[in-house]
Formats: sequence, structure tokens, C-alpha cells
Amino acid sequence: MLSPCAMASQNSAGRVHEEPEDEFRMPFQRDRDRIMHSKSFRRLQAKTQVFVANYGDHYRDRLTHSIEVSQIARGLSRTLGLNEDLAEAISLAHDLGHTPFGHGGEDKLDEIMKNYGLNFEHNEQSRRILEKLERVNPNFDGLNLTKEVLDGMLKHNPHRYQTYSKFNNYPHLEAQIADTADEIAYINHDLDDGIRSGLISIEQIQDYEIWKMGWEKAVNQYGKAPNATDEESHKRFISRVISKMIGLMILDLQENTNNNLVNQKIDSLEKVRAYKGKLVTFSDLFLPHVVELRSFLLRNFYNHEKVAEQIGKGKQIIEALFNDFMVHPEKMPPVYGRLIKEGERKEIAVKDYIAGMTDRFAEEQFNSVS
Repeated sequence: MLSPCAMASQNSAGRVHEEPEDEFRMPFQRDRDRIMHSKSFRRLQAKTQVFVANYGDHYRDRLTHSIEVSQIARGLSRTLGLNEDLAEAISLAHDLGHTPFGHGGEDKLDEIMKNYGLNFEHNEQSRRILEKLERVNPNFDGLNLTKEVLDGMLKHNPHRYQTYSKFNNYPHLEAQIADTADEIAYINHDLDDGIRSGLISIEQIQDYEIWKMGWEKAVNQYGKAPNATDEESHKRFISRVISKMIGLMILDLQENTNNNLVNQKIDSLEKVRAYKGKLVTFSDLFLPHVVELRSFLLRNFYNHEKVAEQIGKGKQIIEALFNDFMVHPEKMPPVYGRLIKEGERKEIAVKDYIAGMTDRFAEEQFNSVS
């Protein structure tokens, strides 16, 4: 039932370490389950999306973000005839390597690693977790996922890395779907969280095209928008506007991706891999509206002084912890000492430990150091 462009389980390149196939689950379903049962996945519930973990119970964290991404990716894959299980597995795992304290934490760890001639990038770290740092099997390190899921971790630019499958530029369509589902999810739920928190006002966003389109659709379905003084009704209506915006993005992406496949005569997995460009894209008319929303969030939410203050503290914590563990690596759990004994550079082992921390645990460690 899959499209000829889909990555079918029977065409998988398999796992790094040979294992018997599961009696009841397809390979990518098995990968999804391994990801969901991993310690790294559970820790996402206490890692910052935009607000640090103690800001409030109703704001997104990395776990809820990953679940929302997987829901969008499954729906997109189903409509396009792609492999839902593969897209879901990639979506659920895409942020496993994210640091505490959001993108500010990632920026700080990257800045530190540059002092050692290295970089930190959370997609690459996600793959490292899946291949090496999760240790649950007596016979090998990592979760031993299929090579398609591992390649999908490098969804932004796989041509920069060593992948198991040969891609000319971008990976299989399911990884491209997960990448764009990530964008759809964070733009809309970060906007929702920003409005809910009071850091973004309706007046600031009301002239942006996708917001206006979503607002109009909500009015057409639910009637005139309630007055802002009716707080409960107003919140309900805004939630429907956000929902309509997600639907608009998904619809444009589906239609334009189908057009891309037809116009470029892409009718096989081999042609997907050979194509010099991304096939899962918004239309030329719609993309500028997505870009302006991203830019709005960067200016008015991610760089808002209240958010920046939290993230700034997180950066200080990460730097202090890194410096302390470089001097006292014995303070880290034994598994990281084992990495060093096996020949891993100390700074990489320290990076691995800090990147895996939750916000709360990093603060606790910082308090014990300072």
C-alpha cells in the first residue's frame, strides 16, 4: 500500500548488529518501541523547549514537543503514502541529544567544544545516543536501530556526515517529513505557549498572514471571536486558531510535496536518494509566511528578556559543570569513565554527560559544585 517512493521495511539495510526479527512487529515499529523505552526519551520530560522546566506545568517540554512532531509526521506520511512507522521513530528520537536549557544550552556546549576543535549539534548527538550511549543490551552498545532511523537523525544535512545509505543531498522522504513536522510543531506550539504566558500578545501577531488565515477559518467554523475580556472563551478560540494554522501548514506541505514528486518525475526510492534537493517543501507562495512566523518568534519570544534570563543562567550552569568535570572526571558516573578508558577524549565524555542531563539535574549538580 506504500508509495514507490516510500522506505519499505523489506528494503531496509538492516541493523548494525544482526538480530532475529520480531515475531509481531515490523522493524521500524520495533525501533519506535526501543526509543520510547529508552532512558534518554524519558529524560525529555524535564528538558527545556522554550521555558525551563519549573516555569509552569502547561508549557511544552522536549517530550511533549517530540510527541507532537510524531503525530504530525504520521499524518503527513499516511496522506503521502510513506512509511508512518519510520517517520514516527525518527520524530520521537530527533531531540534525544538535546542539551538542558534549550537551544541556549546547545549553543553554549557548541561554543565550549570549539575550544577543542570540535562541534556540538543535537541531531548528531541524538545519533550518538542511539548508536553508543544507550546501553541496555549485553552484546552491544546502543539500541541497534535500523540504519534508516539512524540516518534520519541527520535529517537537516546528511551530506555532511557519514550515513549508511547513499544520499545525494537529502535523506529518504520519511526523514524529510520528520524534519518539516518538527518545524510545523514548534512554530505553532511555541506561539501558543508565548500567548499563554503573556509574552506574546494577539496585537503583535494579528497581521501575520498564516495567523489571519487561521483566524478566518476559526470564525467561519465557530462564529465571531469572543471578546478578550471573556478570558475562558477567548482562550478556547485562540486554541482553535492555532489548530487551523497547523492544518493550513500541513495541507500546503502535502500538496506541494505531491507536486514536487510529479514535476521532478520522482517515482522510486532510488530517485528520491539521487535527487539534488529537498522534496518535502512548502509552496513558494506559502513559505514566506512560514519564514515570517519563525522570524517573529525569534525576535519576540526566544529572545524575550524573560526567556533570555532563564537561558542565560542555564548557559552559566553548563559552563561551570564542564569546567568542573574536566578537572574532576571521577565525579561523573562510571560509564563515562569507561568511555575515557576505552580511548574516548575526556572532553567528549564530559559533553556526553552534560548533554544528557535534565534541567533540574544540571541545576542540582551545579549547586553541589558551587
